[in-house]
Amino acid sequence: MGIQRIESVTYGIGDLDECVRFFDDFGLFLVERTDEYAVFETLTGQTLHLDTGPGPLLPPPVEAGPTLREVVWGVDTAKELKRLVAAVGRDRTVREDAAGVFHTVDETGFGVGLTLARPKPAPLTPRPANALGSVGRWNTALEPITRVHPLRMCHVALNILKEGREEAVAFYEELLGFRPTDVVKPMGVFMQAPGDQDQHTILLCHRPDKAGVNHIAYEVPGFDDVVEGGNYMIDHGWREARRLGRHTVGSNVFRFVHAPCGGRVEYAADMDRVDDRYETRVHETTPPHHIWALRTNRDQQDAPAS
Repeated sequence: MGIQRIESVTYGIGDLDECVRFFDDFGLFLVERTDEYAVFETLTGQTLHLDTGPGPLLPPPVEAGPTLREVVWGVDTAKELKRLVAAVGRDRTVREDAAGVFHTVDETGFGVGLTLARPKPAPLTPRPANALGSVGRWNTALEPITRVHPLRMCHVALNILKEGREEAVAFYEELLGFRPTDVVKPMGVFMQAPGDQDQHTILLCHRPDKAGVNHIAYEVPGFDDVVEGGNYMIDHGWREARRLGRHTVGSNVFRFVHAPCGGRVEYAADMDRVDDRYETRVHETTPPHHIWALRTNRDQQDAPAS
């Protein structure tokens, strides 16, 4: 099949303590830390690397300040990994490290890695819900989730320069096998990895003058996790980037938080799943960002009574 998922990401950062505190609050699991770097893990075994001095296998940063330096993609079989490495190697330099990760760079300058996928099982029992005619919970009150722990990194969104966007998309489509699912001509291209079921695994956002990381989304089990996870982050001093809502493209419930490592992170739940029957949709104009977003009259300043 090919690429299954995001296997790991690496950020080049400045303040390690702040970044470690952020992702601990976000709900990832710290597995290693030194004075120079830290490694976190999702429930399904993907790794997040925070490095104050990324090594020579990574390309220079595409933007100033803390930012995403590399995304490593997990491939299903050794045979397919070899094929992908050979295909990419005919087009650009590829270097292998001691851990069996093959490193290269995309058209924008982001590091791209390929390795064997090593998913961990993360058994999930959805939170039971009640509605008239469909009762999933009897005689049991719900308790607060308290701490949210993301299941997985489900997609990455990268800002790319509008000039040269066709070549940037072609790298992922023609060399790595990603499939465009929704092409939004004024904004960007949503693409699905060949071994994934999500409506998109990567989003390349066209920008007129600036490349950089946009966000990485982390799937959580449900709506409550999105809400409670975001509330926990706010309670611990982190700044929300976008109000709670549900996207139009992808349909997932979302909540974004600004991250000290660069860009934003997203709690996401209930993403559209699509297979080969899903035909690529081409949008001449940009669809609304969300189907709905949280709105309250408490946001309005009190007006004098009429």
